[in-house]
Amino acid sequence: MSVVDETTSASVTTRNAAGTATAVPAGTDVSGSGHLRDRVTELAELNETLRRGPSERATEAQHAKGKLTARERLELLFDAGTFAEIEELRRHRATGFGLEDRRPHTDGVVTGWGRVDGRTVFAYAHDFRIFGGALGEAHAQKIHKLMDLAESAGAPIVGLCDGAGARIQEGVTALAGYGGIFTRNVRSSGVIPQISVILGPCAGGAAYSPALTDFVFMVRGTGQMFITGPDVVQAVTGEAVTHEVLGGADTHATLSGVAHFAYDDERSCLDDVRHLLSLLPSNNRELPPAQPTSDPPDRRGETLLDLVPADPGQAYDMRAVIAEITDDGDFFEVQEDWATNVVCALTRLDGQVVGIVANQPASFAGVLDIRASEKAARFVQTCDAFNIPLVTLVDVPGFLPGVDQEHGGIIRHGAKLLYAYCNATVPRVQLILRKAYGGAYIVMDSRSIGTDVSLAWPSNEIAVMGAEGAANIVFRREIAAAADPEATRARLVKEYRTELMHPYYAAERGLVDSVIDPAETRARLIGALSMLRAKHAPLPARKHGNQPQ
Repeated sequence: MSVVDETTSASVTTRNAAGTATAVPAGTDVSGSGHLRDRVTELAELNETLRRGPSERATEAQHAKGKLTARERLELLFDAGTFAEIEELRRHRATGFGLEDRRPHTDGVVTGWGRVDGRTVFAYAHDFRIFGGALGEAHAQKIHKLMDLAESAGAPIVGLCDGAGARIQEGVTALAGYGGIFTRNVRSSGVIPQISVILGPCAGGAAYSPALTDFVFMVRGTGQMFITGPDVVQAVTGEAVTHEVLGGADTHATLSGVAHFAYDDERSCLDDVRHLLSLLPSNNRELPPAQPTSDPPDRRGETLLDLVPADPGQAYDMRAVIAEITDDGDFFEVQEDWATNVVCALTRLDGQVVGIVANQPASFAGVLDIRASEKAARFVQTCDAFNIPLVTLVDVPGFLPGVDQEHGGIIRHGAKLLYAYCNATVPRVQLILRKAYGGAYIVMDSRSIGTDVSLAWPSNEIAVMGAEGAANIVFRREIAAAADPEATRARLVKEYRTELMHPYYAAERGLVDSVIDPAETRARLIGALSMLRAKHAPLPARKHGNQPQ
């Protein structure tokens, strides 16, 4: 190998690997590379080869499965022409099992950054055409570098997952690569938004990284997540199950709660990833991006008077209420098909992003149970981490009773929601539409656990329990001794409701700030949130809290 030592107009002195000096005529190409333009041409050809991928056959096979290639996905995710790739020439150094003869560039993952609606976002995309997207040492190090860059730059990171897990031929170094990803997932948690998009297989240890991120998107028919595949399940338990039933998008969107969103195709999925990013700040030091709106902040919602029945036992769809009060009726529901008795959504009020947590009377009467508590708690924590104000819409009959709930740990799971609200420092506004009974009233961001502003409609009923149940307990002996128990019960129920459950009872005691006209809901929420925009509520010094498990 020669290196230039000094140059003159007449000659170039070089030294060989042994250190011996050799003089060559001026103008001689000592690198053996030819003209620089030739090198640029060579680079362009190499980049074109990388863009096309390993082979047309591999690309056709990917498309035949209904899947896009890694770069096609990145083109859909980013603003046109903004993606900047890094380490595209990276190759593994592993040997054995024929790996030394198969050293493709990128090592099966495309990494880099670009713009989404003009803001910087980092992303990596597994390339299933290369080693099935399996993770090896070099593959993992590329992701590690990207995650470190995203954290340093204070920008979101999106993982487009389509890989066959750890590269078996590389053994423990592949497993260590996953460990590095998990460590960075946790370190960046609550610092920058992390989004996982499951577009192919994501099995074994690979499934834990999406579980550590903030949001998980999945595509039906192609995206699957599981710790052990169908073959292992059948060998161990005797159960025959397909990939889709075991870990498909609908399974995780409706049964396990692992997936926040499920889609029929990759394009609509990636469109909504872009939409979600438009609702999130780049990092925990920024506020979410505001947008101008033509929807007047003081718009009255007369429709609300007809949407919500006065009878506390009659169901209605809380999503219709959300649509009426938000900007242009637009909101982005999270985990729409899991724990449907609570609605969690990102939306805007007067152009400002807010998170809404609402009981859903159309599903199990809006009761809180294990799943609903977990779903809402996670959403509250996410909003609080990224400076998104919280609006809580309350119409809850209590916690779901039953042996299954108690044995399943409703106490600790319900406490997760309580912990999340008590720990939240973002602006918080509570609105009680109708019933708010028992511990569920407290948990749904009541004044007693720190909500900043508590509003209520004149249809509100706040009490330990419903009037009928309360009368049966408080006046049990009187009812039993009466000549006409039913008439006595009806009279006492009415008395209890009149004395302790009238719509101004909580307001008289300072537990509700204002009882408002439902038609003014939008204006009152916007006004309260505007007042709270500069809220500062520091927590005590501590390493971290110990939230319920």
